Amino acid sequence: MRPLGSTGVAELREPGLPLSADTSPSASEESPAAREEPAEAVETPGPSWCGLCRSWPCGSRAQPAKKKAPCRGLGLFYTLLSAFLFSVASLFVKKVQDLHAVEISAFRCVFQMLVVIPCLIYRKTGFIGPKDLRIFLILRGVLGSTAMILLYYAFHTTSLADATVVSFSCPVFTSLFACMFLKEKYSLWDVLFTAFAITGVILIVRPPFLFGSNTAEITGSYSDHLKGTFASLGHAVFAALTLVILRKMGKSVDYFLTIWYYIVVGLVECVIILFVLGLWRLPNCGMDRLFLLLIGLFGLAGQVFLTKALQIEKAGLVALMKTMDVVFAFIFQIIFLHNIPTWWTVGGALCVVASSAGAAIRKWCQGSK
Repeated sequence: MRPLGSTGVAELREPGLPLSADTSPSASEESPAAREEPAEAVETPGPSWCGLCRSWPCGSRAQPAKKKAPCRGLGLFYTLLSAFLFSVASLFVKKVQDLHAVEISAFRCVFQMLVVIPCLIYRKTGFIGPKDLRIFLILRGVLGSTAMILLYYAFHTTSLADATVVSFSCPVFTSLFACMFLKEKYSLWDVLFTAFAITGVILIVRPPFLFGSNTAEITGSYSDHLKGTFASLGHAVFAALTLVILRKMGKSVDYFLTIWYYIVVGLVECVIILFVLGLWRLPNCGMDRLFLLLIGLFGLAGQVFLTKALQIEKAGLVALMKTMDVVFAFIFQIIFLHNIPTWWTVGGALCVVASSAGAAIRKWCQGSK
């Protein structure tokens, strides 16, 4: 590199800025010190050979370090792992039969609270949130916790596969509510996807006025199956409303703060319901307590991996891979619960998954234009 003189003035430029007529000093723009001593010339470092990077001109200053790109397919792998963790948590909910679904939801909120509080302290986001968005945060907590309670109740009253399949009608309701509250466009494609989802739910419910009074293929009583199906449908509705609220708030609220409201409001709601119904009791020693701990850990881990997937992968592809929840539910029901799904359930699953996948593909195509 060319050395600077001991009495010369060196004007250093920012790395990466080109040398041009606009940036080079002119005679009229010389400093006062230069005008007082005309014999001393102002030296500016020009392009020169660098022995470190072996280039001309030196590229060590002009080229910033490139950010390492994530591995291809990593977002889809995170989504697949998230679907697996959520399905395992659902299996544990199905295994805990001695506790009410509301009480299981309360224990999950407690376990997740122990993890989220340190995250909020580390990120310095506070525990209250912006004043103008607190009403939306409270609504997010009420609707999200209600959706969780309804889904756990569905797992207890109907089969794991049926409850999971019906809950996957959530994207259809999301499009409908986004049109109603966010003024988003609701096209003929959305009507078609809604029809597919309704057809799938009908195949799973199998109402007697359409399928007759023969309900021998349904595990347990038909009334419990009906309660579980409608509870799962209610979960899809409340989850869709939650997504609309999150979309309304956008990125103005930290993600962990929305989880915090979901946990706190959910815990309060569960405690009130248990107090009114008089159903509070301690879990049995042994596997029930272990299952409750694993439900909270697996549920939180699934949420974390899903969030990481959405950060590095397109939402449409994540939504498509999320349909693996249904596949895992069928596998776990057959292997661990020894309950083979009926052909009606398989047909309903195909209709609902086709509806959800179609909605995801359409959103993906719209976003890529």
